[in-house]
Amino acid sequence: MNDWHSWAAIVVFFGTYALIISEKIHRVAAALGGAGLMLAIGATDDVSAFYSEDSGVDWNVIFLLMGMMMIVGVLKKTGLFEYLAIWSVKRARARPFRVMAMLIVITAVASALLDNVTTVLLIAPVTLLVCERLGLPAAPFLIAEVLASNIGGTATLVGDPPNIIIASRAGLTFNDFLVHLAPLSAVLIVVLIAVCRFLFRKTFVYDEDRAADIMALEEREAIEHPRLLVQGLVVLALVVAGFVLHPVLHYEPSVVALLGAGLLVAISAVETGEVLGEVEWPTLAFFAGLFIMIGGLIDTGVIKQVANGLADAIGGNEAGGSMVLLGASAALSGIVDNIPYVATMAPVTQDLVDAMGGAGDHVMWWALALGADLGGNATAIGASANVVVLGIAERNRQPISFWQFTKYGLVVTAATVLLSAGYLWLRYFALA
Repeated sequence: MNDWHSWAAIVVFFGTYALIISEKIHRVAAALGGAGLMLAIGATDDVSAFYSEDSGVDWNVIFLLMGMMMIVGVLKKTGLFEYLAIWSVKRARARPFRVMAMLIVITAVASALLDNVTTVLLIAPVTLLVCERLGLPAAPFLIAEVLASNIGGTATLVGDPPNIIIASRAGLTFNDFLVHLAPLSAVLIVVLIAVCRFLFRKTFVYDEDRAADIMALEEREAIEHPRLLVQGLVVLALVVAGFVLHPVLHYEPSVVALLGAGLLVAISAVETGEVLGEVEWPTLAFFAGLFIMIGGLIDTGVIKQVANGLADAIGGNEAGGSMVLLGASAALSGIVDNIPYVATMAPVTQDLVDAMGGAGDHVMWWALALGADLGGNATAIGASANVVVLGIAERNRQPISFWQFTKYGLVVTAATVLLSAGYLWLRYFALA
């Protein structure tokens, strides 16, 4: 890393990261400013930033988010989220901890079947309404759901984008992920619920009067536009089917989401301007800035150097190597987006696996997946779902600061990664 561009890119990236952490300026301004500096110093260029699949803006993520935000915006007008909020609170007898546990489980299961970003887009509006009804702060519930979405997304091939990259490179199937990672993911969700009971214990204040008021409500009365609701749910079901059938249809999730959003706007009576007004444009701009900054680190070889350093540290020791890969991936995924990290580490991991004679149990790949997916919980910008929920919270005047999220995320990440290390060691080495 003798090229001055590499060192300049590192300075820009960590300088921008420091600004985001300090919250001295808005995170969107920091990310776009950092992206501009990466372009200005020549760490990347317009072709790489806007057109490169390896180091440019991931337009699939941007347009997936935009399409799903439009669909959610239409569904919000039907009263569906009010219905779900009342229904869930009544089933939990309006007990705050029970409500959180229910939302955590629903989020985790949905994240495994869909993907974590789509799930939080659907669950967050319900959560905000639940907290409003119960007179509770929304931040603890939203944070718990984000953590659950990243853990639940670990369980399947489609739950988190890094898993798709790993599956493609390693030749793994949907069932492989179910057999090897879903059991651990289920255990980690139980652990998350227990940890949240401790972390957010001051939040669980039961208000008898509010509880009585909610228990007296009839959730069906919340539906204001039944025809629009049916249209929205049919389109959402088609979109979900498109996500699940990706291996057959070969349509990217972004294409499916945009087709769904366009169809819903076309068949409904909702004004296009109203739907576009529901899109979290600052969140999309923040993602674009992050992608360009990370692209600068990729183009200057910084991330490749880190990957090679990991490979040198691992050597031919499969047991020790899987632990190093798990820990390093968790740490790095809390700082840089896990998608470009996994894209960079996948060929390195393949070389390691080949050097170890093929490693038929795929433990190195599971270590990479667990580290990248669970490490995203460490900071407020460690995973796409985190950034999306922070944007939704800010839009609804329930802002969550970088440190407010991170102080809880670090605890959960440490616990889940340590448990994952024990799982890998027991299943693939001690009991093999």
